[in-house]
Amino acid sequence: MLESLQQLSQKMPDWVWNILIILFSLLIGIILKSILLPIVKQQSKTELPYSVLRSIIRHFNKIFTIFIPLLFLSSLLPLTKLSPSTYEIFSKTTEILITVCFAIIIIRVLRVFEDYLYHRFDISKENNLRERKIRTQIVFIRKLLITLIVIITMAIILLSFESMRKIGAGLLTGVGIGGVIIGFAAQKSLGNLLAGFQIAFTQPIRMDDVLIVEGEWGKVEEINLTYVVVNIWDKRRLVLPINYFIEKPFQNWTRTTAEILGTVFIYTDFLIPVENLRQKFTELLKSNRLWDGKVNVLQVTDLKEKTMEIRCLMSCRNSGDAFDLRCYVREEMIKYMRTHFPEAFAKTRITTT
Repeated sequence: MLESLQQLSQKMPDWVWNILIILFSLLIGIILKSILLPIVKQQSKTELPYSVLRSIIRHFNKIFTIFIPLLFLSSLLPLTKLSPSTYEIFSKTTEILITVCFAIIIIRVLRVFEDYLYHRFDISKENNLRERKIRTQIVFIRKLLITLIVIITMAIILLSFESMRKIGAGLLTGVGIGGVIIGFAAQKSLGNLLAGFQIAFTQPIRMDDVLIVEGEWGKVEEINLTYVVVNIWDKRRLVLPINYFIEKPFQNWTRTTAEILGTVFIYTDFLIPVENLRQKFTELLKSNRLWDGKVNVLQVTDLKEKTMEIRCLMSCRNSGDAFDLRCYVREEMIKYMRTHFPEAFAKTRITTT
């Protein structure tokens, strides 16, 4: 076989032979993908919302289109007719590309594993405290591992060049002074990174937690290595350094459970019959699916010079339901008072003699 290839190569110009080898490598990669991909897709056909094979196809489809031809090209390089200097450049380039592709494949493996864990710990269900805890750790660990993979890949590529090894040896001689300078320069970043570890495992916040931070209501959308993104109710994003959640106070409405109490205050005249309001409040809650059926309290909580303060207290499964239920109760209670007790709205009395 090799003798036939050598005889064939001798009959062709060098540049034609080199192009044929490159095209052959690409063709082999395309053929292998064309054969394997339909087989894997056929095996992954299922009505279930999650499939490991579907996840593999989604994450590996593009990278294998490049990786397989590169492997064949690397194995066929000795057959090319290149000058020693050109061969060295071509070989080094191919080696670097394979290293980068291999790093991407490892990252894709992490993504497939992350998809499995996301399916295993689904946060879309109602009581999702445990799932949000685990997902927070998954996200942080995945980002940390990807950072390490990128750094290691860059180090491998740089160390493959002789000139870079010399630069590295020169840097090692000044590691004492350099370490002190880098330590001062990276103090904030290292503090944020350590805060990220603390948050990932002690978890004062988790993915999808509801927070009141900097006077804003929102949900935790991203927890990165050095910062946190909070999705505010009006679709703005509040970006905070991760050590903010270690050093400063904030409200976490879903720290131990998503359940929350909602309150509505009504200010009325002293003449209104409280028992009628209590019955109406109970009726409103029982007719609304947002109420979880646990807390239903209407009380007079304060008396002021001109008004009586009535507090409606209700329980909900989460803060979003609580907000909507409070708005509903306010509207319906005002409508009920306007229809049945219009004289009971807060008023100022003047007595003349």
